[in-house]
Amino acid sequence: MADAADLGFFALLARQPSLAAAAQALGVTPPAVSRRLAALEKRLGVRLLNRTTRRLSLTPEGERYLEDGEQILRDIESLERSLAASRATPRGMLRINATFGFGRRHLAPLVSQFAKSWPDVEIVLQLTDRPLDLTEHAMDIGIRFGAPPDARILARKIASNRRLLCAAPAYLTQHGHPAQPRNLQNHACIVIRENNAAFNNWQLTDGKQQIMVKVRGPLSTNHGEIAVDWALAGHGIVLRSEWDVAAYLRAGQLLRVLDPWIGNSADIHAIYPQRHHLSATVRVFLDFLAEHFAETRIDKAPERSAW
Repeated sequence: MADAADLGFFALLARQPSLAAAAQALGVTPPAVSRRLAALEKRLGVRLLNRTTRRLSLTPEGERYLEDGEQILRDIESLERSLAASRATPRGMLRINATFGFGRRHLAPLVSQFAKSWPDVEIVLQLTDRPLDLTEHAMDIGIRFGAPPDARILARKIASNRRLLCAAPAYLTQHGHPAQPRNLQNHACIVIRENNAAFNNWQLTDGKQQIMVKVRGPLSTNHGEIAVDWALAGHGIVLRSEWDVAAYLRAGQLLRVLDPWIGNSADIHAIYPQRHHLSATVRVFLDFLAEHFAETRIDKAPERSAW
């Protein structure tokens, strides 16, 4: 098998008038050059150079080894330049996985903006009900909520996000405000069935303590946007991402319940395999997302999402 170091050694050697000159160029002794050449010829099973006391000359096999070897070295150099450029400038394929709601409402418009700025990047946005294994499905970036799932996978926090308890004014007028988390058991709660988690167990915290409340209600769904619609219609209390309900809280269509109690952390993270640590495409896209969400505060939150 060709070795790039041997190819480089022979390319230099073949252009020197003698072994002594080659040794001087390589910074080694002439015997060291002679031993390395002999070892190379033994490995290949052919003679590459004719040696005399005054000059070196290529054998036919040596001419072929030099010509093809230099082409291989040029290809390697071109590949390395290309890889170096890819670390500096976004280009090539970028595969992103996200949930349907977040992907459709938030990520898809941002991908559109990014694609206009970086036309050399080809983006595949794959939306799924459940997060994909990045390695198994050859994904470059996965958007996740809550704590990063695996210490072996690199993660970058894109935005802070709380899960808030809220309900429509009409519901609270009719049924009253719960005074403490346990009172939720006496209210109609709109639950969201996500993945394999116990959908009717709400983990809540006030920053000092945590409590789990088992809730119930006549309506449940696996789609966050539907749950918010039901809350707006006065069907009960919902636990939903701040970004999903911020506009309705500002407009008074929904009201906070049990403030300062909130659900488990739902911060947005982008995860990516170790192999993409130096990828310019991944790095620039994540910078783009972080910059966008840094500017999207609660007082400027988008009208809808469906996380």
